[in-house]
Amino acid sequence: MSEPIIDAKRQLEEVPGDSSDSKRLKTQVAEQEAVDDGLHESDVGIVQYLSKEIPGFSGQIKQRYTDFLVHEIDEEGNVVHLKDKGFKMPKKERPSAEESKAQHEIEHKRRQEFEVKPELRQQLVELLTEDDVKKIEDVFRTAQKMETTKSFDDKGERTKIHQLLREAFNNELESVTTDTNTFKIARSGRKTRVSRQALVEQNKDANGVENWGYGPTKDFLHFTLYKENKDTMDAVNLLTKFLRMPTRAIRFAGTKDRRGVTCQRLSVSHIGVDRLNALNRTLKGMVCGGFKFDDKSLNLGDLKGNEFVIVIRNAKVPDDSKMSLEQVVENGTKLLSQNGFVNYFGMQRFGTFSISTHAVGKELLSGHWEQAAELILSDQNNVLPKSKEARQIWAETKDPTLALKKMPRQCLAENALLHSLSSQRKDGNNFSNNAYYTAVMKIPRNLRTMYVHAYQSYVWNAVASKRIELYGLEVIEGDLVIIDSSKPREVEEVEEDEFDEDLRDAKFVRARPLTKADIESRKYTINDVVLPTPGFDVVYPANKSLLDFYVEIMKEDNMDPFDMKRKVRDFSLAGSYRALIQKPTELEYKIVSYTEPTQQLVNTDLEILNNQKGKDNSQKYMKDKLERFVPDKGGDKKAVILKFQLGVSAYATMALRELMKIESSRRGDMCDVKV
Repeated sequence: MSEPIIDAKRQLEEVPGDSSDSKRLKTQVAEQEAVDDGLHESDVGIVQYLSKEIPGFSGQIKQRYTDFLVHEIDEEGNVVHLKDKGFKMPKKERPSAEESKAQHEIEHKRRQEFEVKPELRQQLVELLTEDDVKKIEDVFRTAQKMETTKSFDDKGERTKIHQLLREAFNNELESVTTDTNTFKIARSGRKTRVSRQALVEQNKDANGVENWGYGPTKDFLHFTLYKENKDTMDAVNLLTKFLRMPTRAIRFAGTKDRRGVTCQRLSVSHIGVDRLNALNRTLKGMVCGGFKFDDKSLNLGDLKGNEFVIVIRNAKVPDDSKMSLEQVVENGTKLLSQNGFVNYFGMQRFGTFSISTHAVGKELLSGHWEQAAELILSDQNNVLPKSKEARQIWAETKDPTLALKKMPRQCLAENALLHSLSSQRKDGNNFSNNAYYTAVMKIPRNLRTMYVHAYQSYVWNAVASKRIELYGLEVIEGDLVIIDSSKPREVEEVEEDEFDEDLRDAKFVRARPLTKADIESRKYTINDVVLPTPGFDVVYPANKSLLDFYVEIMKEDNMDPFDMKRKVRDFSLAGSYRALIQKPTELEYKIVSYTEPTQQLVNTDLEILNNQKGKDNSQKYMKDKLERFVPDKGGDKKAVILKFQLGVSAYATMALRELMKIESSRRGDMCDVKV
């Protein structure tokens, strides 16, 4: 490993000769605080380019969120677009006051007389206690809410409780697992799960057409979600809140970033198309359309990739450049199409705070629960401003109750830690290691696993850089290629622990090292080469230099790539394979002139749809908003607009980095958002 890479990646270096964990933690944070502009690419192993001979250019992406358009590509290769905004529903006639009163009295009497089957009630009592079951029965009768006194860390036990509640109360109660693994239970305003026949009877338009022309009801309703400036989980949480159903009821093939305009397919189970369609009257910055019933749900990984349309504003070549912007972009896009780019895990993988998520992951994989918790709670330069006071309180007092009062709710990991620690007893002046372990395990699973996957990503990035440094694009003996092409699930993107069920029967990809005969056959190219993230169920490259590098880089963190099993299941990593090189397809570009910094240069699906509808109906519309690209109006500024497609798990920012040759970190020129 070259010294520059070692120096760059050690942003949380241990102090030599210091055995004190608390002193080491203070030193780690102090060192990071000395860096006032956050993480850089070199901190997470991103150092190589494939086309060094071609100069780049500067510019800003995501200056406006409409400068970054992402469209999912489904398994059939279709690019997902918003083609409609649902359908118009006729207003339903409301029952008279007398009819409503009679219906209410009948329903009230039914609920008061309802009794849970004895055998089901006994099972609930054994799991929840008699007092909690009585409270749940009161919830059913009075439409109040309750939260169980017990918490349930075992996933199988939680699943059993959800199923028992549905069966015992005819699907008329909603149960949601909290961040602390208790159950919040409430009565649904209307059934969350109804029979297929009931759906068919309910979902007819004024002319008696089933499901407003969308065909027979099936178990799952697929739809296109158009969203602006929201990430996928925020959008899903909002939808399920309005639909009054658990988050896991909505599935998707892949997550999309917040700052941008995106289109993707989602599926939801056991719901009428009218309920989902009705949300379009309420949603802001989101539209649901493209409804289609299906027998199967979507699952993570059910896509081929994404299509991007990206505006790079204020594009300029360096003052000493011998080439014009047009020449640089033409040559750069040509090489990008031919050679591709190093398929790094992008900076998004490592968070936006001063302390990287992979630094926390290192501590979790080492079983250093206190150190991990302290890093998450530490006061940092680059951190959510509203959380600064809470972090300072924790640093000064180590009082979780006081800090919790000031910690913003959106800081999920921090809230989970402080909430758990506030119920733990101190061991002298400090909390015990077991108390910190308990607190760490209260962090939502998707966040816990995010930290350790970030560490895997860091190691992969560093090894990929070394592979390119040593051998470039030449295929060498010992390189790994895939031998089992069964489709893997992208475990790194799992957002909820219930989604683990989708992964149990998935076939893992297998790889083997290339032999001398393979190399001589010229059957394989650099596009076939993969590298593993460290894990217990992967093969490492047979090339000694790369194998030694895995050992060397992880040894600095007191870890061994051949020992990745842990007692805690969430931190026991199987590993996976990732292509060394990614190539964008369907790549095209245009350079346009503009005057105002906020001048719109591309149109979104919603703008195109609204204006096309206006034109078709002889209503007012804007001619400039009928196509994707806004006509060039001239001006003294230049923008480069790129359109290309990438496969699953590839980062568009890494493609831009290769083309532009500039830093993609939060404070780099590429991502320095200027308003």
